[in-house]
Parts: sequence; structure tokens; C-alpha cells
Amino acid sequence: QSVLKAALESLSSEQRTALETAAQRIRAFHERQRVEGWTYTEADGTVLGQRVTPLDRVGLYVPGGKAAYPSSVLMNAIPAKVAGVAEVIMVVPTPDGARNPLVLAAAYLAGVDRVFTIGGAQAVGALAYGTQTIPSVDKIVGPGNAYVAAAKRRVFGTVGIDMIAGPSEILVLCDGSTNPDWVAMDLFSQAEHDEQAQSILLCPDADFIEQVQASVNRLLPEMPRAKVITASLTNRALLIQVKDMEQACDIA
Repeated sequence: QSVLKAALESLSSEQRTALETAAQRIRAFHERQRVEGWTYTEADGTVLGQRVTPLDRVGLYVPGGKAAYPSSVLMNAIPAKVAGVAEVIMVVPTPDGARNPLVLAAAYLAGVDRVFTIGGAQAVGALAYGTQTIPSVDKIVGPGNAYVAAAKRRVFGTVGIDMIAGPSEILVLCDGSTNPDWVAMDLFSQAEHDEQAQSILLCPDADFIEQVQASVNRLLPEMPRAKVITASLTNRALLIQVKDMEQACDIA
């Protein structure tokens, strides 16, 4: 916890405020989502009901190989803590031994109990079966690459999992009335995840599609992950003109 707290204190005031605001909003939402147990007694004395109990220990996988995702920490750990999970164990890869302070700070704000700097399929295996240093968990959540997804599939049954995540992809349906810069940024939002990510735009307005392409060309050099976005858009992106929005919805 001291390492996580130090990471939070090392952030700029702008970064810290952003994380704290996000954490507060996520917590407020999930507190309203929480389900409570209930019982009732029938006339003959039969007691019926539903008991909702939190898991004892949950493992959270946080991607860190190509980019850092403090958002993944907040959006997975905070709901677990709101639900009453006793212990949240986080695993995160640290390429070249570099610990991302935003990820560690998010873990502190979210109430993560322990963090292990390990990633990949081996991290999933460690959470599922336990090691001399990493305790086994009841459920594993969080996104990862294809190897992490395959590992979660293999350990399902030994532990619970949230889902088998597919590739990062986005499909934007637009009638041509939106700011083209916004659409371009929406396409970037998934393209930046991985070179194999896919971004698709369906729009009936050919002129607007050209505007989006111009926005992509203008904004792309400014993106921190421009190299990954470029590879994704070059090989896997599609800007498709459709007859009308009804056809766009049918395709979607």
C-alpha cells in the first residue's frame, strides 16, 4: 500500500484530480447497482429468499505491455469493492521493469489490496492455481491480449471469469451531421489498442466520409500511439458509404 500511495502522491495535480474524479463517479454508479439479499415468510412458516454474498478473493488483470490502462483498474476494482469482495489481487506486466504510476495510483484509489508485477498467460495461471507468492482467487476479470484471453478460457471452471474478450473493434454509424474530428477520434479510440484492432465507419454522406478521412490525416500525427493507430487503420479500417441510415443499421 505504501508503494501505491507514493505513486498517487507523485502525480501532477491534474492527473490526480482526473483519477479521483473518475473513481468517485464509478463508485457512485456501482453503489446504485448493488443488489441486496432478501427473505420473506409464507403463511405456513416457509422462509424463502435470495442471499447475495461477495466473493472472498478476485484477481484483476490489467494490461501493460503496449500501453497503460488505469481506467481498467478503476472500472474493475471499484465494483468489486462496492460489492464487498474481501480481497482484490491485481497483476500487471511491467515492460523493462517500468512501473506505471497512473496504474498504481488507480489501484490505491480503487482499494486494491495487493499488486504483483507479472503479466501474460502465466499471470492468469498464477491467479487460477496459486503460487508460493501469489494466492489463488475465486474469479479473474480484466482485459488482455490474445494469450491472456486464451488462458482465461483454459482456467474457466477452476475459477470464474468475466468473459472471453474478443479483439478491439468499433463500428460508428453516422448520418453526416457530427463533427468529423469526433468521429476520427472515436475510430482512434480502438485503433490505438493494437495493430490488429478494427475501426469501421458507416455513413450515407460521401462528402462527410472525406471530411473524416481528412480529420484522420490531420489528427493522427498528434496521437501518442500514432504508429499503432496507423498500422491498424492501414490494414483493418473501413470507411463505407451506405445508401441510408436504415441500411447502416441493417449492416450493423
